[in-house]
Amino acid sequence: MPGPEVLLYGLPLAFLAGFLDAVAGGGGTITLPTLFLMGLSPAQVVATNKLLAIFGSGSATWQYWKSGHVERPLVLRLIPLALLGSALGAFLVRFVDPALFRTLVGVVILGVGALVLINKRFGLEDRYPGLTARTLALTLPGTLLIGMYDGFLGPGTGTFAMFLFSLAGFNLVRASGNARTLNFATNLGAFGLFLLGGHMVWWLGLPMGAANALGAFLGARMAMLRGSAFVKWVYGVIVVLVAARLFFGR
Repeated sequence: MPGPEVLLYGLPLAFLAGFLDAVAGGGGTITLPTLFLMGLSPAQVVATNKLLAIFGSGSATWQYWKSGHVERPLVLRLIPLALLGSALGAFLVRFVDPALFRTLVGVVILGVGALVLINKRFGLEDRYPGLTARTLALTLPGTLLIGMYDGFLGPGTGTFAMFLFSLAGFNLVRASGNARTLNFATNLGAFGLFLLGGHMVWWLGLPMGAANALGAFLGARMAMLRGSAFVKWVYGVIVVLVAARLFFGR
């Protein structure tokens, strides 16, 4: 078990992860390696990361929610599907080669990132399509797939969710708000399961969670202040980080 000195780098990295995650997802690409570096076991890393993630995703969700950047009627309908998908994904782990799947998803997320960045207008138009037959037709199956991915592997779940909501017609700020809310719900569901496992390192997860929440608060505020162009720039950075983790991380 590491000593308290690991918080000297754990807290600032958790803050940075919260900031980036609130804007474009992908915070786990920073916190997971950080927890591994501290010498925790894989079970402790996954459980403790989920503990601190609920602080960050909760903080970001609250900021977007109270500012009106969440399509509430749509997202509330999608949350049960995301939770179901996550459970299915966790079940499918035993049947699919994770290494092959990891490489495939890495290629996919690079392709998604290129599509978002090359298309100059993608996600920048100030549109609020709301709860329509079109948004449901896109987001219902998309949410199930993203939930399955979250349960199976995880890195970049929020980034994929942002792309889904952007594809449905939301600007990137509102897509981020929708994605953070969905991600908070799945984090909360997974947290309950991990809580029963008894692997959480509370004295690390709680202070890092507070730092993550502060970073998420500032990240969400910055995204809403600077708009979709800023979110798009950060999205590009996150896509590279997530792809690197999928190709080279453990």
